Amino acid sequence: MFSVPFGFGQMPDPEPLNRDLQALFLSREKEGTRWANPSPYTIRNDALFESHFDLFAWPEDCVQTLSAFCHSELLALVAQLSGYDLPTMRNLEVQTDAWFHITRSGGHFGMHNHPMASWSGVYCVSPGKHDPAARDSGRLSFVNPNSLAGMYLDPANSQLRQPFAFANHGFDLVPGQLVLFPSWVQHYVLPFHGTGERITVAFNCMFRTRGG
Repeated sequence: MFSVPFGFGQMPDPEPLNRDLQALFLSREKEGTRWANPSPYTIRNDALFESHFDLFAWPEDCVQTLSAFCHSELLALVAQLSGYDLPTMRNLEVQTDAWFHITRSGGHFGMHNHPMASWSGVYCVSPGKHDPAARDSGRLSFVNPNSLAGMYLDPANSQLRQPFAFANHGFDLVPGQLVLFPSWVQHYVLPFHGTGERITVAFNCMFRTRGG
């Protein structure tokens, strides 16, 4: 009971796409405030760059390929979880906000959720090169919504197995990996320790019935 659904996808042969995305994002970052989110609301530091939220409206082929992949994976998950048939899915309209993050050594992203959306996703363009000693570097981490029930722990509940355990969970992303999750789930990114850039694309989706 009270399960939280997550979805996972993997872009086939992601290297060419991710190479183009990385080049595009780094070039836009160099232009400074033109492409930067002017009013971020989640705690972060100067080692992390966040773009505007209109990424999936960009016309570049690499962006449109990624947009199609992310939407396709999410729509399949929605249909599976809700038992929707094809006519029902075709009657849904989706509005999407999407943006990219470039994180360098020491960069992190504070705990937050996305209250004005139903589904969110994170796609990994590049995980960066992590310091071997930093085992949790740049980890995408999710807060277990059952953790409040762990206010009192003793041997009868402290060692529960999944899916009932109270522990949080995180992912060390790999290139081409897509993680889908309900937008209300609290999540954060632990500090990145390493070289290069940790580059991800994030998005939020809001659905409505056509004509509704």
